[in-house]
Amino acid sequence: MDELRHLVTGRALTGETMLLNMGPQHPSTHGVLRLLLELDGEIVLNCIPDIGFLHTGVEKNMESKTYQKAEVMTDRLDYLNNVGNNFVYCMAVEKLVDLDVPERAQAVRVILAELTRISSHLLWIGTSALDLAAMSVFMYAMREREMILDIMEMCSGQRMMTTYIRPGGLWRDVPAEFDGAVRNFVNIFPRRLDEYESMLTKNALFLERTVGIGPISQEDCIRYGITGPVLRASGRAFDLRKIRPYSGYEKYDFTVPTQTAGDVYARYLVRVQEMRESIKIIDQAINKLPGGPIRSSNRKFVPPPRSEIGVSMEALIHHFKLWTEGFPAPAESVYVTAESPRGEIGVFLEGDGGPKPWRIHYRTPSLLNLQVMPLITRNHFVADLVGIIGSLDVILGDSDR
Repeated sequence: MDELRHLVTGRALTGETMLLNMGPQHPSTHGVLRLLLELDGEIVLNCIPDIGFLHTGVEKNMESKTYQKAEVMTDRLDYLNNVGNNFVYCMAVEKLVDLDVPERAQAVRVILAELTRISSHLLWIGTSALDLAAMSVFMYAMREREMILDIMEMCSGQRMMTTYIRPGGLWRDVPAEFDGAVRNFVNIFPRRLDEYESMLTKNALFLERTVGIGPISQEDCIRYGITGPVLRASGRAFDLRKIRPYSGYEKYDFTVPTQTAGDVYARYLVRVQEMRESIKIIDQAINKLPGGPIRSSNRKFVPPPRSEIGVSMEALIHHFKLWTEGFPAPAESVYVTAESPRGEIGVFLEGDGGPKPWRIHYRTPSLLNLQVMPLITRNHFVADLVGIIGSLDVILGDSDR
């Protein structure tokens, strides 16, 4: 036992402490996460995250499939950012083979990515408030999230695992009802956000559980490679949509919310404001949605429209060959990044001249965010752990790949 304690803490212990497992089935760890805690009474002296319980070998399995067929597995990584996972993977494929994407497809991608960001933040605010005994917010947040999932189902036929974004564009064009559904959400959601804030932002109990809890400095965020709302809550306005714009983000007017306290409350404020900024982006995109095609005309990499398959033998053969044999990609490597709801998500993709990727690796924010648990939980109460974990917004499928 003494050897185990020394392994956990990295130091010799002189007082009476207790080693305790939290998880891996604890409901407040937001996934199958085990926390190995060293406690002095109710005070956390050390907290070591133990991951790997959800590991499925997704990246290695993707390497056994063609570039098109591998995409369906990306939805299952960060299951709250499925559109974003598709998005960054498709951008990597497009960069590898030099494939163009029409403007209409770019705009629809932005709309769906921002709706996904809001959907993810809604689940975060609902479950994080629930962890701290604020039950009503969860019900309110799920109400609005259902509207987003209905839009996803309208476009793709699936509420979550959409695989709607494809290399070179989209699976198909958005339906006629898309415009009205998105505008309805844009009109309703700001008032609903006000309702969430009326229950939390100045709530004395919520403030007591979040202000000054789990702080991290901007310097420590950079040292650990932390990005996303956790970094921005520490004062650094780092957002890939602004710094390295993709898919036309440079055309939209929005700001990058920041706070300076770096605690649980600051991370809450940043995410709430991010939802307001996402609504601004969606409103601009839907008002300027261009016409035209939704897929590249480069038939070397993109299958023909479904309408042609029934009337053209050449289109049928082309479709069959692309989906059975795939397309060759050059023996080169690319790295592409995007801004997920949790921070920087990147895809390293390397081809070998054949129809299957030689190497795929995702750089995911959840894995890096978990690194700071020993730092930001030290000298806090055990009861504060659930709030701290929730404020990091960790998705274990994003870590265990």
